[in-house]
Amino acid sequence: MPVCPCGSSMAFDDCCGPVLSGERKAATAEALMRARYSAYATGNIDFLHESLHPAHRSDHDRDATRRWAERSEWLGLEIAATEAGKEEDGEGRVEFIATFKENGVIRHYHELSLFRKDKGKWFFVDGELVKPKTEVHRGPKVGRNEPCPCGSGKKFKKCCGI
Repeated sequence: MPVCPCGSSMAFDDCCGPVLSGERKAATAEALMRARYSAYATGNIDFLHESLHPAHRSDHDRDATRRWAERSEWLGLEIAATEAGKEEDGEGRVEFIATFKENGVIRHYHELSLFRKDKGKWFFVDGELVKPKTEVHRGPKVGRNEPCPCGSGKKFKKCCGI
């Protein structure tokens, strides 16, 4: 039995498979997020459309979604954080990082997604990209004429300081 693409370490048939087939509803917002990732990985575009909140389906481009899913190699899903979205909740947020390879380049898609329950069923509503945190260099400042810290033997200004 193949392992589920969502990263749960469970068998696909025991994890996202029944959610994608409609045999079982996603119990939580995170479970729907995992199922949506698995839908991308397995090319289940119909599930991606049906799991969108009905108020947001009109602008969903199935063909673009299909192209992206098929042209990418889905490498993994990391759930970074969840807020609410439990079985008893009506709304929840899931922050995730999806890793995929597109045109030979490994990419990381980091999003904070909003999910809402409607008539007992979870739906994806919207998502916003999570901006990378600014990193501040805490080491000593290298002068332009000092040796480059990368070890090339060149002056910093002729190497990494360009």
